[in-house]
Amino acid sequence: MHVEIPYGEMTIAAELPDDARLLSNVERAGLPPLDDLDGAVRAALGAPHGLPRIGALVRPGSTVTIAFDDHTTGSFGPIRRVAIEAVLAELAAAGVSRRNVTLICANALHRMLRRDELARLLGPELVQDFGERLLCHDAEDPDLIADLGVTAAHGYPVEVHRLVAESDLTVYVNTNYMRGFTGGWKSVCVGLSTWRTIRVTHTPDGMSMSVHRNRMHAVLDEMGHHLEARLGKRIFKIDTLLADPHRAARIFAGAVDATRAAALETQAAIYPPRRDAAAERVDVLVYGVADSSPYAIFASVNPILTLVSSGLGYLGGMIEAVGKPGCTVIMAAPARETWDRVAHASYPEVWDRILPVTRDPYEITERFAEDYARRPDYVEAYRRGHAFHPIHGILATHPLKRLRHVGRIIVAAPVDPHVPRHLGFEVAPSVEDAIGRAREIHGRAATIAYVEQPPLIRPTPRLE
Repeated sequence: MHVEIPYGEMTIAAELPDDARLLSNVERAGLPPLDDLDGAVRAALGAPHGLPRIGALVRPGSTVTIAFDDHTTGSFGPIRRVAIEAVLAELAAAGVSRRNVTLICANALHRMLRRDELARLLGPELVQDFGERLLCHDAEDPDLIADLGVTAAHGYPVEVHRLVAESDLTVYVNTNYMRGFTGGWKSVCVGLSTWRTIRVTHTPDGMSMSVHRNRMHAVLDEMGHHLEARLGKRIFKIDTLLADPHRAARIFAGAVDATRAAALETQAAIYPPRRDAAAERVDVLVYGVADSSPYAIFASVNPILTLVSSGLGYLGGMIEAVGKPGCTVIMAAPARETWDRVAHASYPEVWDRILPVTRDPYEITERFAEDYARRPDYVEAYRRGHAFHPIHGILATHPLKRLRHVGRIIVAAPVDPHVPRHLGFEVAPSVEDAIGRAREIHGRAATIAYVEQPPLIRPTPRLE
């Protein structure tokens, strides 16, 4: 079997055994793009799910917050601008002027964006028009955080940006669903929250990409329902499914639970459960890793993002689903030692200080998470220096939990072999050599699968 495997910014050719299986980690069928995005947004706002139209939720003089997804969602078309302008038109018709509206980027613990970066997401006109009423969320400013107490069922703490608590209406513009990972109450209860709330779900076992029975969203639903009950008002949501990174395919508007249910109904039809991908489990999984990451938009990748966050995380969903316990994972990746010390300020220290001590993400979380979450120098870099929150370097190690299922990881064709070895991974000069080594371990009859992976997010996308 001849395959062209993603590898950094290019592909490399590899010859796999004739009996290798081809498995797919991509959607069953793509969604066609909308012919008229403006019309689709207006139609969704005109017939919302589970809530009245926006005009019925406000009165003349109401204060409104419009929150929107940040740059990590893989959505680079005009959906933010189009949706915000459509909401502003609905508000104007109800007597609410733009002067009473604030825009906020729901960047959670991701880095805050510069004005020119916001312009690439929203368009320069909105950035100029809203001026100081266009904000990025600061999860470390206590004056901007409202503590809404804890949920009744499980005692989850719910903290949210004060604008959500104090505005007469909050409208949230979601710009993409990454399987079942994004959307729903994650938008508000993570995107506009604090580490105290976010840490409930952001654990090695707490995160889930599943479209079906997503454990993370069960927690977030409880938080969101508590938020609405405490505030005595509803959150209005616009949810988007993409045809590709630049074009929308479906738009849903209305109540948070209702729009997520509508989006997941479509997602379930195109993303079958991963465990159904293979009739039997395999000994060896082969796939490539591109130089791309949701966390490297307007930045660059680094070894943790490439080999752990993407390699084992976003691309590793098939490992437990179809790999036998003790299986071998072969990743083709350049694995260069490069660091963006502005955007990912805490990452090099996690690499140099923590990973030589332990590669167990449960131990990493227990021993180091709270220390990193409070490090004054890194917190200041988050608040003032356009860096990811210091805890993000810890969160990026969570996919190392897959080492409990995997026997070994072999990185094929690394540019800097010491990089994968730093993680305890093996290296091989080529995919073919890596397969030969895997057969020495599993036997000549080893079952081998090549996993076709979805394209990840490029670090320098074309934005409109």
